[in-house]
Amino acid sequence: EYQMYLHDDAWTKAETDHLFDLSRRFDLRFVVIHDRYDHQQFKKRSVEDLKERYYHICAKLANIRAAPGTDLKIPVFDAGHERRRKEQLERLYNRTPEQVAEEEYLIQELRKIEARKKEREKRTQDLQKLITAADTTTEQRRAERKAPKKKLPQKKETEKPAVPETAGIKFPDFKSAGVTLRSQRMKLPSSVGQKKIKALEQMLMELGVDLNPMPTEEIVQMFNELRSDLVLLYELKQAFANCEYELQMLRHRYEALAKAGSTGPSTDGG
Repeated sequence: EYQMYLHDDAWTKAETDHLFDLSRRFDLRFVVIHDRYDHQQFKKRSVEDLKERYYHICAKLANIRAAPGTDLKIPVFDAGHERRRKEQLERLYNRTPEQVAEEEYLIQELRKIEARKKEREKRTQDLQKLITAADTTTEQRRAERKAPKKKLPQKKETEKPAVPETAGIKFPDFKSAGVTLRSQRMKLPSSVGQKKIKALEQMLMELGVDLNPMPTEEIVQMFNELRSDLVLLYELKQAFANCEYELQMLRHRYEALAKAGSTGPSTDGG
C-alpha cells in the first residue's frame, strides 16, 4: 500500500513511520513533534514539512479506504500558505519603532479620509433632500393655485383644519381634545434650532413681515408656509456655501499639485 499510494521521493518509509510514531505519542502537537524529531538520522524538516506530509498521507488513505460514492470532507493543509503567514508575522514583529509610528500615522490619516468621505456623502444626500423638498413644495403651491377654490361650509370652532407638512418646517397638528388658541399653531416646533430661528426672524424683518401677526385662519396658514419656505431657503443657502467652500478647497489643491508637478526635477540633459 505504501509503495502504491504513499511513496514520495523526498520521504523514505522509515522517516514516514518515525513521523507517525511521534504523531501518535504527542497527539499531533507538531511543535513538540518537531522538537523531538530525529534530525540527525533524517533530513532536517520544518514544522510545515511535517504537517504537510502527515495530512497528505491521511487524505490519501481516507480516499483509498472510503466506500465508493462517499463524500469525504478531508482537511487540506496548505504548507505554502502557512509559510507565507509566518513570514508576514515575522516581518510584522521585526518592524522598527519608526515603521510602527509611520503605520499608525497612515492608519489615522486613512480614518480621517474615510470620515471626510462619509461627511461629504451625508452633505450630498442632505442637499439632494433639500432640492427635492423645494421642487415638491413649488409643485404643490402651483397645483393649489390652479385648483378651483370652492366655498366649503364653515367648520365648527372645535374642529382644527389639518396643517400641511411643509418642506422647511413641520408644524404640529393639534388634534388633541380641548380648546386651544389658534396662535399656538404659529409656534415654531422644538426641532428648529436657535440659529435657524434667529436667521428666520432676520429674514422676516428684512421682508417687513410682523413676527407676531394676527392669528386669523388664513394668516396662520400663509405665515407658516412663508416661514417654512424661508427656512428651506436658509438651508439651501447653507448647503450652497458648503459646496462652494469645498469646491474652492479642491481647486486650490489641484492648483498646488499642478504647480508641484510643473516644477519637478527636469529630465533634460546638459
